[in-house]
Amino acid sequence: MAIKDSELILNPDGSVYHLNLKPENISDTIIFVGDQDRVEKITAHFDSIEFSTQKREFKTQTGYYQDKRLTVISTGIGPDNIDIVLNELDALVNINLETRELKTELTSLNIIRIGTSGSLQNDIPVDAFLISTHALDINGMLHFYQIEGISNPEVEDEFIKHTDWDKNKARPIIINNSKYLEKYFEGDEIHKGMTGTAGGFYGPQGRVLRLPLQDPDLNTKLDNFSYKDFRITNFEMETSVIYGLSKLLGHEALSLNAIIANRANGNFSKDPKKVVDKLILYALERIVNI
Repeated sequence: MAIKDSELILNPDGSVYHLNLKPENISDTIIFVGDQDRVEKITAHFDSIEFSTQKREFKTQTGYYQDKRLTVISTGIGPDNIDIVLNELDALVNINLETRELKTELTSLNIIRIGTSGSLQNDIPVDAFLISTHALDINGMLHFYQIEGISNPEVEDEFIKHTDWDKNKARPIIINNSKYLEKYFEGDEIHKGMTGTAGGFYGPQGRVLRLPLQDPDLNTKLDNFSYKDFRITNFEMETSVIYGLSKLLGHEALSLNAIIANRANGNFSKDPKKVVDKLILYALERIVNI
């Protein structure tokens, strides 16, 4: 059955609505960045660029790095933007945009996020790199989908008990990364841990300006959570939705974090740009082997 025009919106040229992309414009290996200006910081290392477009905050460039065809796309900030980007990328490879019908043979994309994050633990310092082995979703966006089978209820229950989680908030979800991708990026110099994904930058991450928080002790509870091998190492705004939607849609996803702040001791990187540039090179050197 064909998908209705109102559900899968296409531009007059046949490209998907928000990303302004057609299937031939993307590779099967895609790098996510939040900041649109970071796209060209990555593609500056490419040997060639074959395609470039931008619509709103969604900037895309596709080209070659050491004979590996790669796409870099800026997602903007937050879970809602990831919902747009991942669904439209999946549509590009798994829906026939002319007939608007699902393809019988599905394509799995490799998605690698290169982003910044704040550490919640004293032993993960600023300027370090971290692989998100799991993502803790505390923003609620994934609850709009059928998520049975992608979560970790035992650990989630322990987290809910530890934090005395407010019943008016969405149930936390914990999602695994792609172990297939992780093996290409792990190393002695890179930390691993569970990444918390908030739905905002201020209140949802425990920052107070003028508005009081529902739970002013939540960050401390996040810092102190420990169950079996699980602890929460860092906080950001995209990873859990990247992991969750990728699992549901059949894609491989991994989040690489440049730690530019440490919330536990109040430190901030003296040169965050340099840290991100180093992580970009770290990722590119390994992504060619996928």
